[in-house]
Amino acid sequence: MNSILLRAGLLLALLMPAAGFAADSADLSETVVLIAKRELQDRLYGSSILLARPIGADRHVGLIINKPTQATLGNLFPNHPPSHKVVDPVFLGGPVGSEIIFALVQRKDSPGTRSLRIGPDLFLATDSSVVDHIIESEPSHARFFAGMVMWNTGELAEEIKRGLWFVQEPRSELVLRKPAGLWEELVNRLELEAKTF
Repeated sequence: MNSILLRAGLLLALLMPAAGFAADSADLSETVVLIAKRELQDRLYGSSILLARPIGADRHVGLIINKPTQATLGNLFPNHPPSHKVVDPVFLGGPVGSEIIFALVQRKDSPGTRSLRIGPDLFLATDSSVVDHIIESEPSHARFFAGMVMWNTGELAEEIKRGLWFVQEPRSELVLRKPAGLWEELVNRLELEAKTF
């Protein structure tokens, strides 16, 4: 479709789990949803919701899931007719590889090679041909992202220790929900729950 997507293969080594991974923290040994606390005053990460998955050696990869851009796939790929049928915006997944498009797709089985299981019914497609196929065959079950977030060894655990994030289990009904008002709703609920303990 576009040579930009071919560069997704460059990130494959970062996305594949390392052999012998042992998580230092049980809550970060699986995919989690991170909700920025009000104290996180950052232009990119403030008021954000992220999906984070371990990739080995206490490193994580993730996507910001509530930052739609003004661009659509049709804008980005004007010579690819199936992209014009996807009316939803492309989301800003993060600052790493922001020229690469990834697909988060809801399904029980893997959409194809190099796809990462995010949850029981969620996969992250990183291979350009698999992303193309999702655009062409099942875009209504997917959300498309430009770029991702990467945490080096121990960084995410340190951010949580500093109190920057609420941590929740990944549920497809949350991850793929429309983003308008979602951060505010989650933060208000989680702050209220924290006060009751």
